[in-house]
Amino acid sequence: MSQTVKRVVGALVFIFAGILLSQAVPSLEIAWVASILLLTIYLFVFEIVDVDIAAVSIMVLIGLMGMIGPWLGMEHPFVPPQHLFDGFASNAVVSIIAVMIIGAGLDKTGIMNKVASMILRYGGSTEKRIIPLISGTVGVISSFMQNVGAAALFLPVVSRISARSGLPLSRLLMPMGFCAILGGTITMVGSSPLILLNDLIINSNRTLPANEQMDTFGLFSVTPVGIALVLTGIAYFMLAGRFILPIIATKGARGGNTADYLKRVYGVSFRISEIYVPEDSTLVGRALDGVEKQYGNRIVGMYTGKTLRLAPGGLARDVEIPANCTIAVMASDENIDTFVQANQLEARPQLNIFSEVLAVNKAGIAEIVIPPNSEVIGKSARDVWLRKQYGLSTLVMYRRGETLREGVRDIPFEAGDTLVCHVSWENLYRLEKNKNFVIVTSEYPREDTRPHKVWHALFFFLVAISLILFSDLRLSVSLLTGALGMVLAGVMTMDEAYRAVSWKTVFLLASLIPLGMAVENTGTAAWIAQQTLALLGDVPIWVIQAALAALATFFTLVMSNVGATVLLVPLAVNMALQAGADPSIFALTVAIATSNSFLIPTHQVNALLMGPAGYKVPDFIRAGGIMTVLFLVVMLVMMNIVF
Repeated sequence: MSQTVKRVVGALVFIFAGILLSQAVPSLEIAWVASILLLTIYLFVFEIVDVDIAAVSIMVLIGLMGMIGPWLGMEHPFVPPQHLFDGFASNAVVSIIAVMIIGAGLDKTGIMNKVASMILRYGGSTEKRIIPLISGTVGVISSFMQNVGAAALFLPVVSRISARSGLPLSRLLMPMGFCAILGGTITMVGSSPLILLNDLIINSNRTLPANEQMDTFGLFSVTPVGIALVLTGIAYFMLAGRFILPIIATKGARGGNTADYLKRVYGVSFRISEIYVPEDSTLVGRALDGVEKQYGNRIVGMYTGKTLRLAPGGLARDVEIPANCTIAVMASDENIDTFVQANQLEARPQLNIFSEVLAVNKAGIAEIVIPPNSEVIGKSARDVWLRKQYGLSTLVMYRRGETLREGVRDIPFEAGDTLVCHVSWENLYRLEKNKNFVIVTSEYPREDTRPHKVWHALFFFLVAISLILFSDLRLSVSLLTGALGMVLAGVMTMDEAYRAVSWKTVFLLASLIPLGMAVENTGTAAWIAQQTLALLGDVPIWVIQAALAALATFFTLVMSNVGATVLLVPLAVNMALQAGADPSIFALTVAIATSNSFLIPTHQVNALLMGPAGYKVPDFIRAGGIMTVLFLVVMLVMMNIVF
């Protein structure tokens, strides 16, 4: 079934559900809010537009309902107009921005390289020692920064460990990714849902009587639960890793030189040849694009006698080859011979003109992953002018276990794609700061980090944590103090701080907050909770809590964890009040359970790791199925023990 047909069928199903729901709800306001809820779920599940665009659209729709509501018979707006944009100034959103900046500042000092060296020093090359060290370290790091950020930071670290230890990357990345997700449950700043939770609790308190008001959670309130979950994940892979972790030969150990690695992993071999183009050559006047398409090579440099042209900027697909120029061509030996003979060219025995600019210390082959939030998803290398804009000459693309060689520049990018490109190390270093790409290749000459600022970064990180623990300042102010301190101390520039922020996440979170307010203010959450409890019948409270956790797990598999949290926390509060349980604990159950995203690679962390490790969906189902059950059991047991 095509994507369009699925969307149409899904729309019909949701419209039918909305009609049925409108007949059962007790008020017009609840009918409209329930319809908007269904629309939100539909937009998220079927990915009609990007999730941030969907969230902003819902926020605008709620605002417009304030104007047209009286025409439809509603006396009050779902959200007062003056509070529609409160999400952008909320404690949760500002806290997330600060956490991202602090994480980037710590990385800027080169701490991650030291972490990799430490893991290798103590872990050696044994899988049973390296996996718990990597997973435990990532778990701790992701407890103080966004888990997808921790995974992105550790991707090159694990790649380096794989290269030095000889262990297959596919045996290391899944434990790392799972524990990055689990680590987000250790503190209240480890994941977006937990950061958001206290704001949602405060919002719910506005509609509750004084005797039912909920207390917010402290930074380490969830730590016992989070530590138990991380330890469960580590133990799971220690005991069952040999049975559930795939050994993917195409992404195996990276011993040997780059040429051997490319041939072993992708089945291709390339070398750079310097070729002179005489004036009688059939190449004269032809654009690079047509030449590369015809012969399956990549032209990575051109010298016209006066100017040396390289990407980015100087070399694009529409550049024409002039007479009496010298070009640097990357291709296999067989391809080079065919190319030279067919076009009356002169191949030189070794690099001369390009010996400096294309030397191994200046340029080479890199592996680059397209992350889930990349702006190039849905576009091809041709659409974004990959070589001209970024200096990347794409050789092959690796997608879901398959190596694509033909027409790779015309294939729209998907999240998790691995690109094998020729690039100068200077340009590759610049790309490390570009959120559209995650650089897997780590062993290359680069601009030095700022190791002399490591103590400054650690100092302001500890200042932020101390303010959270020992002062009455809001979480956002405490974290922003640490972030601003890193900028003022020169750990990073303000431009680097801006680039460290995932604005897609910020707009997604801020735009969904009004939806949560509407669900709470109109009584929609209370009505849904009442119907759910009636459906469950007379059961113990822990059964209701388990059902809520399972529902949150399902929602987070089909939509964003932020969206699931916004939708379900008001429902959880009302279910708890009607069942005689603690509403804050039920709300916390939702916020933690939205991290239970292992079954399929819909979570950003899992999508990020698919390409580099060569994972397929069945790999996640096999390993994630058991992890999902373990997560629910451990979470519920620990929450009932701790709280």
